[in-house]
Amino acid sequence: MRDRIIVISRNGKSTIITGWRAWLLGIAAIVAAWLLMALVVFVWAGVAVTLGLAFVLVFPALIVAALFWTCLSRKPR
Repeated sequence: MRDRIIVISRNGKSTIITGWRAWLLGIAAIVAAWLLMALVVFVWAGVAVTLGLAFVLVFPALIVAALFWTCLSRKPR
């Protein structure tokens, strides 16, 4: 099995992380990326459900209100 090596360069200085610390840093990075993606998915799903529910409830109410408005606002002939 190959050794895991992570190289971090900052301000012209390189730091090499090897062994169990590299594995731990890699696992932490993967878990953080998964949590960030899950957060984005949950937010998008929440927005989609909220907008969908608003459209399902608001549009029929607007249509019914428009029908009542047209029926009540007609002038008798």
